[in-house]
Amino acid sequence: MSEIENEFKETAREFSQGAQDALGQDNKKIVAGILALLIGSLGIHKFILGYTKEGIIQIVISIVTCGIAGIIPFIEGIIYLTKSDADFYNTYQVGRRPWF
Repeated sequence: MSEIENEFKETAREFSQGAQDALGQDNKKIVAGILALLIGSLGIHKFILGYTKEGIIQIVISIVTCGIAGIIPFIEGIIYLTKSDADFYNTYQVGRRPWF
């Protein structure tokens, strides 16, 4: 089980790093906000912001609650998109605040 878990973590880390390299600092707010609104239950917005553990938690919670917990990333997406660029950067990239 730990071998699969390690492989999953490595894949998530590679995805997160690749997304960060491709998107750069400026586009993270819009991309993370839109992904959180559209497919937030998959936790992809968390991986883009560099929150691997929280992304995995979001996936597990969505599976356990049969998608009902999808309201959490929907709310996060709205918060991401309504914050100013400076607030978003200071809160989620510098301050590393993983939830809301």
